[in-house]
Amino acid sequence: MKSWPTKPLTEVAAVIRGVSFDKSQVSSEPRKNSVPVLRAGNIQESLLTDSDLVYVSDEQVNEEQRMRRGDLAICMSSGSPAIVGKTAYLATDWNGSVGAFCAIIRFNDKLHHRFASYWFRSPAFTQWRDNNAKGANIQNLRRTELETLSIPVPPMAEQEQIVKLLDEADDLRNLRGQADQRTSALIPALFHQMFGDMGDAECRWPKERLGQLATIEATLVDPRLEVYQDLPHIGPDRIERDTGKLFPTKTAREDALISAKFLFDESEVLYSKIRPNLRKAALPTCRGLCSADMYPIRPGPQLLREFLWAYLLTDHFTDRAVDLSARVNMPKLNRVQLDSIDAPVPPLPLQKEFAQRVTEIRELEAGQATSRIRLHALFQSMLHRAFNGEL
Repeated sequence: MKSWPTKPLTEVAAVIRGVSFDKSQVSSEPRKNSVPVLRAGNIQESLLTDSDLVYVSDEQVNEEQRMRRGDLAICMSSGSPAIVGKTAYLATDWNGSVGAFCAIIRFNDKLHHRFASYWFRSPAFTQWRDNNAKGANIQNLRRTELETLSIPVPPMAEQEQIVKLLDEADDLRNLRGQADQRTSALIPALFHQMFGDMGDAECRWPKERLGQLATIEATLVDPRLEVYQDLPHIGPDRIERDTGKLFPTKTAREDALISAKFLFDESEVLYSKIRPNLRKAALPTCRGLCSADMYPIRPGPQLLREFLWAYLLTDHFTDRAVDLSARVNMPKLNRVQLDSIDAPVPPLPLQKEFAQRVTEIRELEAGQATSRIRLHALFQSMLHRAFNGEL
């Protein structure tokens, strides 16, 4: 194991606070002279700079807070311990910033930007984060502690060699991700092929109000009761936008839940009611708990849940949901509004054929997920070896 010199983060980077704003100063849609702001949910394997954004006035963002290529976004505060300390690298030019619960790490020329970004995904940083994140319900990383964090600074030639090897491993994961995206596009394409356009003029199926076709009610429970402690907990941040794929979840016990949650089961569809997340719907595979930001929807006899789920993700439904939710002060789709949206009712045999095809595509995705897990394990092993000087 090599012993590289280390430096406090302040010697190799600046830690820049995110933009503070209140509800009256933010919009879920871009406005004239507005700037997009990333939140913790945008920090995934890469930065999601084209979805789930909020917008603030250009005047609220100073020049230092505008992200630059090579910057690292980091989540500094969250109710989810798994999200605190999560980082993602900005690989392209983008005119935006991060919110107050996040920060920007901007490196100087003493450290290769990509080397630093990989180190912040390494076991060494993960251990530091776990030791320093504080808080009972909301966990935080203090800026002063982050600035004193020691980071290895090998000779630049070694940094560049490590970046080259890790980039090659990361490229394999990206290729796997691109193939996964093509598979994800199969279901919406199949839906359109089998059922056509959902627009009012073009839709060829009879329609009824969603409130007549499905039950939009759920049982509120106390997640601290032992009977619920080991059930999975799903919130909007656990659902991939547009595709409805579920990210790995934690149990009520692991998430240390204290507030009431909705109980759902595998016969229902989970739908996010908060305006920035209105294009998020999922098919749960077991009983569980969901946040109050979601509706568990139980389809009646005229709809199969696979069809309902796919319909909730269409442009037609989303446009209608956004329009209705914008008419009230609260940034969400309420029960009455959701009940009022029309849903098409195709023949059940056609819905069953669609459901079978969805099952087949999901099985294909499961096989791809196994490959993705193996590539992730390889990448994590290389991260560990890289920062132990073993590559």
